[in-house]
Amino acid sequence: MSHYCTHENAPKFLEWIRNRGGVAVWRSVNLSNPGASWSTPALDLEGKPYPKPTWEADSKPEAVFTNPADIIVTFDKEVKRFHVAVRMGGQGFMVKVTEASSHKIHKAVEKAGKGAYYRFDYDTQEAVIYVPVREITLEQWTQEQEVKA
Repeated sequence: MSHYCTHENAPKFLEWIRNRGGVAVWRSVNLSNPGASWSTPALDLEGKPYPKPTWEADSKPEAVFTNPADIIVTFDKEVKRFHVAVRMGGQGFMVKVTEASSHKIHKAVEKAGKGAYYRFDYDTQEAVIYVPVREITLEQWTQEQEVKA
């Protein structure tokens, strides 16, 4: 089993593995946000288990990764960007993508291919589709950084 991170987060993940007990992965229990996950250090600065990062996260991490060989670092490329419609959630606390826009996003991600995902650009109200163009382990990423230094 492995966990993915973008190259922007690789230094943070390496720091957590070296000094904070590993990378904890938390899954969503919010039925309005299925499939979401959060990564945190396994331990807080005092060496105690890190608390769940949000009310949406399960009470315990799904996994804790302590080996850099188990973290896959991705280098991603933006392949598509488009405006999406949003609406207020039922309780009026959350902004949600409309059902039609959600379908459009999922279709675009599927069309983009293996490993594709999207991020929501809040400033422009756009879905941004990314695909990985390179993947290496965090261990390999660390070796590459040492060669550059």
